[in-house]
Amino acid sequence: MSYLFESFKGWKQYCESADVSLVQSVIEYEVDQKDSSEEKIMTGLQHAYTVMKEAVKTGLEDEMTSRSGMINNGAKKVYNHPLAVLSPEFQKLISRALAAKEVNSCMGRVVAAPTAGASGILPGTMVTLQEIHGLPDSKILEGLLIGAGIALIIEEKASLAGAVGGCQAETGSAAAMAAGAIVYALEGTVDQIFNAVAITIQCMLGLVCDPVAGLVEVPCVVRNASAAAIAFSSAQIALANVNAVIPVDECIEAMGEIGSSMESRYKETAMGGLAATLTGQEIANRVLIQDIEILPDESLPE
Repeated sequence: MSYLFESFKGWKQYCESADVSLVQSVIEYEVDQKDSSEEKIMTGLQHAYTVMKEAVKTGLEDEMTSRSGMINNGAKKVYNHPLAVLSPEFQKLISRALAAKEVNSCMGRVVAAPTAGASGILPGTMVTLQEIHGLPDSKILEGLLIGAGIALIIEEKASLAGAVGGCQAETGSAAAMAAGAIVYALEGTVDQIFNAVAITIQCMLGLVCDPVAGLVEVPCVVRNASAAAIAFSSAQIALANVNAVIPVDECIEAMGEIGSSMESRYKETAMGGLAATLTGQEIANRVLIQDIEILPDESLPE
């Protein structure tokens, strides 16, 4: 019987009592729940990671202009900018997260990890981590399994959906998944992995979902880049054994409580926040008119 991912405390206790690793416990769960095999799971993960890498490449090489015009090759501009604010590695991290998410905004192929709205975070972090530390794909795939276990618990105790918990539930969860995966890949302990998740969630609590014109473009794309940066900072802090103080399960519970009390206008309805600004409303009106104008004549009412 596999562990059902009800809490981080329970996850650790199960692994200790069953003498299995975090990674193996996630594989057990997938095998039980999907009547699959470890080979199929790893093959599927390899395919997913390939798609992630392709999304990064596409976003940095192809034309990335969304129909609304709000997304206009931002990733390439960041990647090719001559001034690196921190380091070339940081510049690559940000541009890669932007790139994969721009592919989503331009209707390309991405991996929803855990959602399409957060689809730039794991690609940006994992590709950059692998490059910096020379890690094999196998280690990255195991990190993705760690991320999957983290997401299962967040889904159980809070939510992964912006319409339920705001952007903290989407980019916050993806950043937490990435932080845990980073710490795992760099040989961190179980406690350090979970601490990285707690720190990440603390950094992203309360983030609202306020997409301009109802499109997953602004501010969603730049939030993917910021979340990728937070994932790395949380991993760095956790690896140094700096305690999050509030246990990870309590952080997730706080996330769920905040999401439940958040007004609906801040949960993917495009009725509050940036979507409700004067410019946001002007963009929404323009996009709506544009959509009406491109409808074929036969689809219009008599």
